[in-house]
Amino acid sequence: MFHTRRMPREIDEKKAFASRLKQALGRSPKKVSSATDLSIQFNLRHPRESITVQAAQKWLNGTARPTADKIDTLAEWLNVSAQWLRYGIADDRPDSEQRAKSRQKKNPLMPVTDDEMVLLERIRSLSEHQRYLITQLIDQLSIDSEMWKS
Repeated sequence: MFHTRRMPREIDEKKAFASRLKQALGRSPKKVSSATDLSIQFNLRHPRESITVQAAQKWLNGTARPTADKIDTLAEWLNVSAQWLRYGIADDRPDSEQRAKSRQKKNPLMPVTDDEMVLLERIRSLSEHQRYLITQLIDQLSIDSEMWKS
């Protein structure tokens, strides 16, 4: 007889989904403060297959993840990318070079401030690995502004 055990990664993914869901709910104009609220609001938007309060509770506490169609409904309702809600990855996030070009097109004559010059000099004085870490940190910090659709 075989026993099916949940792998730690599967549990971590469910917990990560719950965290992203709570983050998106926190930004929602319609405040959702409980599993009951979540199930009611979700069912208003996904009438073809409603969910129970217990299912909503499992989503919120990270013991279950909804199916792809339900994640799509959540993403549309909460105004976030379905891929971000599902996996924590932006689906249409431009890379650093594309963002820089976009900024240049928006305001090509924007002068560099003294503070920006000091920051650039300090970054340039770091090791290659430290510059890489700073770039990664900035990318992570910018995800928030890019993730939420306007």
